[in-house]
Amino acid sequence: MNLLEKASQIDLKKYQYELPEEKIAKFPLEKRDHSQLLVYRKGNVQHQHFYDIKSYLPENSSLIFNNTKVIPARIHFQKQSGAKIEIFLLSPLHPTPEVAQAMLVKNKCVWHCMVGNRKRWKTQDQLERFFETDYGKIKVTATYADHEQNHIQFKWDNEAVPFVEIVELMGTTPLPPYLNRSATEKDKPRYQTVYSKNEGAVAAPTAGLHFTDAILKDIQQSHPIHELTLHVGAGTFQPIKAENVLEHDMHCEQIQIEKSTIEFLAKNHNPIIAVGTTSIRSLESAYWFGVQLINKETNTFHIKKLYPYEKGFENLPSRKESFHAILDFMETENLDSLHGDTEIFIFPGYEFQVVNGLITNFHQPESTLILLIAAFIGDDWKKVYDEALKNSYRFLSYGDSSLLLP
Repeated sequence: MNLLEKASQIDLKKYQYELPEEKIAKFPLEKRDHSQLLVYRKGNVQHQHFYDIKSYLPENSSLIFNNTKVIPARIHFQKQSGAKIEIFLLSPLHPTPEVAQAMLVKNKCVWHCMVGNRKRWKTQDQLERFFETDYGKIKVTATYADHEQNHIQFKWDNEAVPFVEIVELMGTTPLPPYLNRSATEKDKPRYQTVYSKNEGAVAAPTAGLHFTDAILKDIQQSHPIHELTLHVGAGTFQPIKAENVLEHDMHCEQIQIEKSTIEFLAKNHNPIIAVGTTSIRSLESAYWFGVQLINKETNTFHIKKLYPYEKGFENLPSRKESFHAILDFMETENLDSLHGDTEIFIFPGYEFQVVNGLITNFHQPESTLILLIAAFIGDDWKKVYDEALKNSYRFLSYGDSSLLLP
């Protein structure tokens, strides 16, 4: 039986656990680094606090962070009739599908969106909002570019203003749906890592929410730190509904990795600690792009959902070989940064090629992220989650943290 046949028989109920509502952290702690920290090391569990995390990092290990920045992706309009319409930005379409460039577009753009109260927004209706800004008065309109596909065109009448500033004017923080509350002003800075840089995520890389500037400075003294960007999509909250997990529709997310990080990964032999599941997905995806380059399959960085399993895990190039292939490609193409996207689906049976440790929060039952954790530490994921529940850990985006070292 091959890997995909085995995966098709994964029983999702085995990745279920009882998560009481009161265990879900509805609000963040006052101090980021005062969250609890569960340290899992080769089957053993310890309970600590996040401000002590440096003491538990493997010697000579390096940390890779996702520096994406959450945009206020929930945009609200009100029709003259009083009907309220919520537009949730998902991904840019025109004039560019690349998030970084789309945030800088001026005058008009088209995005794929989710629409709340959609039945009250007719195909021909134009939604309008007005703002007083340092640029003067701005009128922003939203119309359907494609009603059936929820493609929305935004236009604004000041060509000096990029779309990122329009979003900042109009939007609110896109808190996860399971928090069941509206965003407050405090959420704007708190649902953002202190090292966030590149706008484009519609969900936070929550493993990083525990870090403070002081902790980062302290860690850097003995552990190299590098960054990449994966713009987290709303699909991260999408539960698995398919009976066969392989049929789950994985969301595609955009990745950007600077040449300096690729150089580091090509030369470094020490343990790599991914800060968050988004970092682990990015690093493993980049490895598979290196495999594609070595095999002369493609020079387009796009990793399909099941590519690693179709390829198999025997006779693969080393981490060093794969990232050297990427580095050679970047030098040939005169690239300072690598851009691509990934649908990679990591579930039990996956063999990790890059990452040796993971800092992450506690995830929803029967989710793609639980499957990733189970792939990383095996059946001990149950021990970790049982320990967290018994010791009153706070769960999900604003919850507590874990350091997983298989």
